[in-house]
Amino acid sequence: MLGKLLVRYLSKYRWLLVGVLVFQFASALATLYLPRLNADIINNGVAQADTGYIWRTGGFMLVVSLGQIICSIVATYFAAKAAMSVGRDIRADVFSRVSGFSEREVSQFGAGSLITRNTNDVQQVQMLAMMGATMFVTAPLLAIGGIIMAVQQDVGLSWLIAVSVPALLIVAVLIIGRMVPLFRRNQKQLDAINRVMREQLTGVRVVRAFVREPIEEARFRDTNTELMILGRKIGSLFVLLFPVFMLILNVTVVGVIWFGGIEINAGNVEVGTLFAFMQYIGQIMMGVIMSSFMAMMIPRAAVSAERVGEVLDAESSMHRPDNGVADFSAPGTVMLEDVEFTYPGAEAPVLSGISFGANKGETVAIVGSTGAGKTTLVSLIPRLFDVTGGAVRVNGTDVREADVDALWKTIGLVPQRPFLFTGTVASNLRYGREEATDEELWQALEIAQGRDFVEEMPDGLESRIAQGGTNVSGGQRQRLAIARAIVHQPEILIFDDSFSALDLTTDARLRQALWRELPEVTKIVVAQRVSSIMDADRIVVLDGGAMVGVGTHDELVATNETYREIVESQLGVDA
Repeated sequence: MLGKLLVRYLSKYRWLLVGVLVFQFASALATLYLPRLNADIINNGVAQADTGYIWRTGGFMLVVSLGQIICSIVATYFAAKAAMSVGRDIRADVFSRVSGFSEREVSQFGAGSLITRNTNDVQQVQMLAMMGATMFVTAPLLAIGGIIMAVQQDVGLSWLIAVSVPALLIVAVLIIGRMVPLFRRNQKQLDAINRVMREQLTGVRVVRAFVREPIEEARFRDTNTELMILGRKIGSLFVLLFPVFMLILNVTVVGVIWFGGIEINAGNVEVGTLFAFMQYIGQIMMGVIMSSFMAMMIPRAAVSAERVGEVLDAESSMHRPDNGVADFSAPGTVMLEDVEFTYPGAEAPVLSGISFGANKGETVAIVGSTGAGKTTLVSLIPRLFDVTGGAVRVNGTDVREADVDALWKTIGLVPQRPFLFTGTVASNLRYGREEATDEELWQALEIAQGRDFVEEMPDGLESRIAQGGTNVSGGQRQRLAIARAIVHQPEILIFDDSFSALDLTTDARLRQALWRELPEVTKIVVAQRVSSIMDADRIVVLDGGAMVGVGTHDELVATNETYREIVESQLGVDA
């Protein structure tokens, strides 16, 4: 998966990679050539007291060194540009794929995990791309080229290389092999800590209301401690690896000096040659260490790439038709035909045998006990979920055959839990339609009974809204969400228990305004309060996921036991 992901995205920047390879190759060659020049100066210039030779060769070494530095800088720049671009592209593709997920896929992965995959996991792949592009040529050239150049300098000392390099490789394999499972557990633990943090921030009011701060702190502490333990184990292996590498390197250098001194004393080796051999030993070790460092990064990046690949390869259960219907034959109509829906892994369907319709301009209400499937039912209309049986027709077309964008443009949804985005009142309302004028925003607010409190805000439409709308009350959030749906100018409005935070007077005024100002808009209303839907053209009664009645308020009171029980239970409240 890691190789597939890198090839897929790095191929877009192959010219940058070609530049990286060329300049890395030049830099490595210069690095390998410098010790030989140094040996020549010591063996020839110094030994023969040839000052002119020393100046000429030294000047050439300076030019080669400057060229090596420039090549390294350019190669690193190209590598960074390619790697950062790859990270940007992966994040964009993950975001795009997640945006196309249905509620089913989002629930399957989990919001916290999806955030981690698009941040930390992508960063791991991006870092590997950066380091890989930087070391891809340099490490093997230094290691292999260093061995060749060292053997050319002195064959007699080459046995030291044959001992030290395998020792480095054995240490690297043993330590890196232990890191792989730890990296996998570390990424999963990051998911867990993000999930706990997200739950605590989202449910902070519930936590405080039930005085659960100590328990939540303990839950976070346990998760955080587990992540710390994993990090400590990984860090311990990192700490162990490089000292062992340096020990092998230093022992090798000591061996070179020891046995090289014996060779010099015997007259078999010159001093400059010994210095060059020592430099090549350092370059060989550096190449092996760089390769080992890459090998350490690969397992963690491989785990991250696998997790990112799962998201990119996941197919949304909501398939967009290639030639979806965009010209609808019956605008403003909704028809459910023997609808059935089962959540993945569930033993029994949540909804079954649901059949009813709504014509243009009609109001159809849905009532039922908690858990009856009301929210799931209205989620099928804008195709947040796909039915597992039967069909949902909107504007005369099966929603699975409709162009999704065209479908959503005709539907305005006010969810059970209204969500507002960071910005202003105006920016949140224009989320429904960007080109809406201020007059249209005020009109929508007036219908939604939100004009008064927005006018009282310091900056009116430009007043700031915090993330999630936490700086306004629950009732104000609901009214802003209703106004946003009205600004959308839909043909079908779906209210998923969207009046629950409103007092009875505001609820009544809002419904009257909706019915009066939007007579041509079809309204699907999920409600807990019978008083909110008594005037509906039809009321659908759900019980245990099945439709047990449909009709007007008077008809159901007279003929439907379930509906009559709901009405009787609320008489004292709604009277």
